[in-house]
Amino acid sequence: MAEHAKTIAAAVTAAEQRVLERLLRGLSNRAIATELVLSPRTVESHLSHLLAKTGCSSRTQLLLWALAER
Repeated sequence: MAEHAKTIAAAVTAAEQRVLERLLRGLSNRAIATELVLSPRTVESHLSHLLAKTGCSSRTQLLLWALAER
């Protein structure tokens, strides 16, 4: 299981990692987009990819996964 988590973490792109870091700070999609100078749709896309890569089904579950990966 731990090996699988390492593989997932390695598959996360730099852009997805930047979005995830802001998500961990509690920012909304719009606030993440503003801070990273992206469109809100791009942020949604990154989050969607993160959900698919991690197997998480919600933003909350993704946050818990990210906290466990720290």
